[in-house]
Amino acid sequence: MSRVRLFGTLCGLVFLVNFARIIFAPLVGEFMDVFSVREGTIGLVVTLTWVGSASPRLPTGYLLTKVPRHYVVLGAGTVLTAASFFIATAATVPALMAGAFTMGLASGAYFVSANPLISELFPERVGRVIGVHGMASQFAAVLAAPIVSVAVVYDWRLVFYGTGIAAATITLLIFLAARRTDLPDAGTKDRDFFGAARREWRIIVTGVVMLGTVGFVWQGMFNFYEQYMLAKGLPESVARNLLTVLFAAGVPAFLVSGRLADRLPHVPYILGVIAAFLVSVFALTMTSGLFVVIAVSAVLGFVIHSLFPAMDTYLLDTLPDASRASAYAFYSASMMLAQAGGASVVGALVERGFTYDAVFGVFLSGLLVVVIVLAALESAGRLP
Repeated sequence: MSRVRLFGTLCGLVFLVNFARIIFAPLVGEFMDVFSVREGTIGLVVTLTWVGSASPRLPTGYLLTKVPRHYVVLGAGTVLTAASFFIATAATVPALMAGAFTMGLASGAYFVSANPLISELFPERVGRVIGVHGMASQFAAVLAAPIVSVAVVYDWRLVFYGTGIAAATITLLIFLAARRTDLPDAGTKDRDFFGAARREWRIIVTGVVMLGTVGFVWQGMFNFYEQYMLAKGLPESVARNLLTVLFAAGVPAFLVSGRLADRLPHVPYILGVIAAFLVSVFALTMTSGLFVVIAVSAVLGFVIHSLFPAMDTYLLDTLPDASRASAYAFYSASMMLAQAGGASVVGALVERGFTYDAVFGVFLSGLLVVVIVLAALESAGRLP
C-alpha cells in the first residue's frame, strides 16, 4: 500500500511537470500579442522548454549512480516550484526564455529519475504502471488549453502562479510518502554510468532514432497546432479547442498502449504505431473540413500518445538493473535533443512564407525513409 501511495503522489507531480512543458503551446498567441513578437521568436521560446528538458538528463543519470532516485524527484519538484514563480514575473522575452528553459530542466530531471523508480516499484507490470503514470501526465495536456482560456481573461501569469503553488504542495507530499515506503534496491547496482552506455548502446541508438525523429515532427506540429488550424480557415475558438481534442485522445492511449506493450513484441508494435502516426499526419495535411479535421485530430492524438508508453516499456523492461537508469538517461537526453528543434524549425519556415502543409509534408518524407529503414533492419533481425 505504501508503494501505491508513493506512486499516486508521483502521478500528481508528473501532471505538473508535463503541464509546465505543454502550457506554452496554447499561450503562443497570447505571448505574441503581449511581447509583440512573431512565430520565429515564440518558436524559440517553446524550443528552449524542450532543450531545457533534454539538458539535465545526462547529469541526472550520473547523479542517480550516487543518490537514491526519490531524492532527484524531490529536487525536480523544487526547481519546478521556483521556475513557475520566476516565469510568472517575467516582463521581457529573455526572461520568458530563461523561465521556459528552467521549467524544462525540472521536467527532464523528473522523467529520468521517476520512470526507472516506477518500473522498479512494480517490476511485474512495467507497461501498466508506465501507462497510468503517462495518463496522469496526459491529463495536464488535456487541461492546458481550457486553463489558458480561463486564465487569459484575467492574466496569463495566474497559470504559472498556480503551477508553483501546486508543485510545492505535491513535492512535500512525495517527501512524506517516500519516508513511509519500503523503496526497491534494484538500482543499487547501477554505478557505472558510462559503462552502461557502452554496454547498451544498440538499444539506446534504436530508441533515439525511433522517438527522436517522430518527436521532431510532433514538436513542430502540436506547438503550432492552433495556428495551423487557423491557417486551415477554422474559427479561433475551434482551433484552440482542437488542441484539447488532440491531447484528450491521448488519455486512453496511454492506458491501452501500456497494457499492449506488456503483451506484444516491443519493436514490431512500436514500428506499427510510428507508421500509423505517419498516415495520420499525412491525412491531416490533406483535409480541411471541420468534422474531418476533428476526427483526424482525435486519431492523431491517440496514435502519437500510444508511442510514448510503448517506448518507455521497451527501454525499461529490457534494460537490466545494473544499467537501467544510466542507459535510460543517455537515451532520454539524446532523444529529447533530437526532437527539441521541431518547434523552432516550423516557426522559422512559416515566418519565411512556407505553408504548414508544405512544411509537414517535407517532414513526413523524411520520416517515411526512417520507417522503411527501421522495418528493413527489424526484418533482418538487426534491431535489439
